[in-house]
Amino acid sequence: MKETRIYERPKAWMKDVHTHYCPGCGHGITHRLLCEVIDELEIKDKTIGIAPVGCAAMMYDYVDTDYCEAAHGRAPALATGLKRTRPDRVVFTYQGDGDLASIGMAEIVHAANRGEKFTTIFINNAIYGMTGGQMAPTTLIGQKATTCPYGRDPELAGYPMRMCELLSTLETPAYIERVTVAEPKYVIAAKKAIKKAFQYQIEGKGYSFVEVLSNCPTNWGMQPVQSFKWTLETMVPYYPLGVYKDFE
Repeated sequence: MKETRIYERPKAWMKDVHTHYCPGCGHGITHRLLCEVIDELEIKDKTIGIAPVGCAAMMYDYVDTDYCEAAHGRAPALATGLKRTRPDRVVFTYQGDGDLASIGMAEIVHAANRGEKFTTIFINNAIYGMTGGQMAPTTLIGQKATTCPYGRDPELAGYPMRMCELLSTLETPAYIERVTVAEPKYVIAAKKAIKKAFQYQIEGKGYSFVEVLSNCPTNWGMQPVQSFKWTLETMVPYYPLGVYKDFE
């Protein structure tokens, strides 16, 4: 009897290996969605990813496209150069909140303001994951981190940065949406957003930005199921899901 397989490894997934991510981390889910979109759009051989510093710095070991490594926060600058010199390529940056919203804030704002025709996948887990759980620009008020063990104090550190809201005030971005991978129904919506962002780039409509609310069980000090629940109950109220800008 012929075997029927309805769920298989995406062709854009490079190796049959375990990732380096902690159990329950949302990075793995987002990687798969990215690979599924690349497969469905049939762009694997023309896609270039930018892997900066952070938990996803070694994603080129998992996703079978061309890659460039960027200095901390500088992925948008590198993506700008690549897309301008190779406009026939599909270029994306994959950045965490520490990389994009802290040291890379100027880079992302000006790239979006120029309307550069690449795509950014922004993973917001409200903490510095790779370097030990320090407070990030997106860490919530009262949330504890290694550099704010009593919780983030807005009088000392200001308020968490809402990147979708910030970038949507600019004239030039074509598409901005915030999604999450905390539950299956949201995972489906996240894939649609990533696919739309890539389609807009392919159609030359301009800069596209998808923020993915993710979890960090290790640095949050939670079990994976608890961390997904915390994402929905605590992060989503401050970072509302939805489309913030759409070219259409």
